[in-house]
Amino acid sequence: MSTNSSDESRLGISGRVLAGAREQGRAALVGYLPVGYPDVPGSIDAMRALVEGSNGRGVDMVEVGMPYSDPVMDGLAIQHATTRALERGVRTSDVFRAVEAVSTAGATPVVMIYWNLVDRYGVDRFARDLRNAGGAGLITPDLTPDEAGDWVTASDAHGLDRIFLVSPSSTDERLASTIAACRGWVYATAVMGVTGARKTTSTAAPILVERIRRVDPTLPVGIGLGVSNGQQAAELVGVGDAVIVGSALVNHLLRSEEQGTRDLAPLRQLVDELAAGVRGESSVNTMGGVEG
Repeated sequence: MSTNSSDESRLGISGRVLAGAREQGRAALVGYLPVGYPDVPGSIDAMRALVEGSNGRGVDMVEVGMPYSDPVMDGLAIQHATTRALERGVRTSDVFRAVEAVSTAGATPVVMIYWNLVDRYGVDRFARDLRNAGGAGLITPDLTPDEAGDWVTASDAHGLDRIFLVSPSSTDERLASTIAACRGWVYATAVMGVTGARKTTSTAAPILVERIRRVDPTLPVGIGLGVSNGQQAAELVGVGDAVIVGSALVNHLLRSEEQGTRDLAPLRQLVDELAAGVRGESSVNTMGGVEG
């Protein structure tokens, strides 16, 4: 994807990651994990595992999730993990520790967070601390652009990306206004409803991405909700610029805790499979897929 100087500004930090992957003939891989599960140090170890995989080729970007007591779109796996993280005392400030660790490990960190937590922390203060920790920007699932004046001001002041969400139910007017407000990329929630690993990818994804491209063909698109294995990741390579995986990764951490271990090898193996998938490599299999 070639860009001019104005495109570069619109791409921001995280959008350049997606654009760079596309120039390599592949999709970027974005992995979600919540900070604080199984505890803060354990979650940071798991995020480093996402970056590394088992062969040094992991995710391009880590979506650092901040647990929240009243999520609107998290599926059961993520709800279980974030509820336990809250019970174990995770704090909003812990997100910056995770962001710094991801950045140091060599991947680009973005934070998925519900807006009330940012508002309580202080919008400009949060933006300042996120940038100082090495963060690229925020994914805000419950914040719409017409209510995001404070975030637009703070993100502009600190050079952070604004990643808003669109879905198959978004009207053309809402789609256009949301895309115009984004910097970095737009998050296409291609499956209606809450998050969760699924056996098949959404048939709505190509249609939604086509609608986004008609509005703005230059803004990268990340596709989320439903990917659970390398084959599904491969199916989306020609559709969007990034494949976002969350519940399938979280399920590995939940299973490890149930077994009384903190073995990250299965997590790393799934990352390997997904990384092969976004590269269209023939070695992709579906062993990593788990039902969420």
